[in-house]
Amino acid sequence: MSAPDEINHSLRYAPPVDLSKFAWLSVAAAVVTIGLKGGAAWLTGSVGLLSDAAESLVNLVAAIVALFALKVAIKPPDDNHPYGHSKAEYFSAAVEGVMIFVAAAFIIATSIERLLNPRMPEQLGLGLTISVAASLVNGAVAMVLLKHGRKHGSATLVADGKHLMTDVITSVAVLVGVALVAVTNQPVLDPVVALLAGANILWTGFGLIRSSVDGLMDVSLPEQTNIELFEVLDRFREPGRIEFHAVRTRQAGNRQFMEFHILVPAAWSVRRGHDMTEDVIDALIEVVPGVRVSAHLEPIEDPRSYADETDF
Repeated sequence: MSAPDEINHSLRYAPPVDLSKFAWLSVAAAVVTIGLKGGAAWLTGSVGLLSDAAESLVNLVAAIVALFALKVAIKPPDDNHPYGHSKAEYFSAAVEGVMIFVAAAFIIATSIERLLNPRMPEQLGLGLTISVAASLVNGAVAMVLLKHGRKHGSATLVADGKHLMTDVITSVAVLVGVALVAVTNQPVLDPVVALLAGANILWTGFGLIRSSVDGLMDVSLPEQTNIELFEVLDRFREPGRIEFHAVRTRQAGNRQFMEFHILVPAAWSVRRGHDMTEDVIDALIEVVPGVRVSAHLEPIEDPRSYADETDF
């Protein structure tokens, strides 16, 4: 038999993917849109377009925070963080949510002032054209971030993508509102549109903060993922002979974890029980690649094996 140091250990889990290039893309998009939207607001004097530009400034801060979080999240486990650093992504999402609230407060305050002192915006045609170009940039980047965020399970990229997509929706609403100002010659519509945009941004910020808090509290994996994992356990289950309990899953940034107890006959050898456990883990990882599984082997006849019989 080979000595322990001669055993060839195969790795189940690939190293975390560095997603910071997408954060750099978000930073670049924010810089471009700040310039475009800020220029449009300056040319027109529209508080609606100014509110749109303010959200792009928030996008820049959020993208920089996301870049930092993604760099921290891929750091390997250490003595103080044996489960890794993937939860750093939730702090990024929380910061982004708070920044959205700040932008919304600025937008609402500016809108109220303009409601009290209406002023007709100028050069609306040029301003709207510039804002449309900025929205196209944000829309394209948002789709890239959402696609890769969901693919890699990155809370940071998904949050940033949702924020940018909300920015696009807000921009469309603002553009429609400002266009109505030009058509109807009613300057009061400008701050009304900005107020509605501010309310929408507040709702987005609330959603981001709520999702980041859920993540920090070890939220379970998505329902469909849990169903798929349980179906794997059911394939191995033999009532009265092979059972599973204390099954739990959790999400930590772009990492997924599962743990369970497997109960087998006490007469089984350690090798046989271990082989069964490894087969179950391999099957789980085949269904949900990358899920980190921890299993505890117990004799099915021992009453103490049921002391912690709880499922998620």
